[in-house]
Amino acid sequence: MKSCTASSVEAAAYQAADRPDGTGTGAAIVEFSNVSSHPCVLKGYPSVAGAGNGSPEHNSPLSVTATGPAAPVRVSPGGKAWVKLTFVQVQGEADGYCESGADPVVYPTLVVGLPGAGSHQVALTDGQFAECDNKVTVTAVSAAKPS
Repeated sequence: MKSCTASSVEAAAYQAADRPDGTGTGAAIVEFSNVSSHPCVLKGYPSVAGAGNGSPEHNSPLSVTATGPAAPVRVSPGGKAWVKLTFVQVQGEADGYCESGADPVVYPTLVVGLPGAGSHQVALTDGQFAECDNKVTVTAVSAAKPS
């Protein structure tokens, strides 16, 4: 079965219910929907970058740590698959702080890429992406919706 192409997939993001303590985003779910008329396969771990205000050359790639096993996921037309992104959490109130001493970073949107399926710019439905240390832990594409 063919891999999903960038044009056959749409992506959306929202905050995860299960996320680390702190005031930043903590964790987000990225939902990929097959908008084509044929089944296709999504696979692997996502790449993640803070979006550069519509200028891809200004994107800020995050250091990605992959967790869990990866297996191809068949996505039917109209079907969905998911990845979970867990960030180094911002602590404190208001502007917050990073335990490492680094400055917290806020991104209105992220660019999430999947092997063979292109890169997709996503905004949270409920806030902005806030993180520390430019690091993110990611799960492989899954047919089961994470929490």
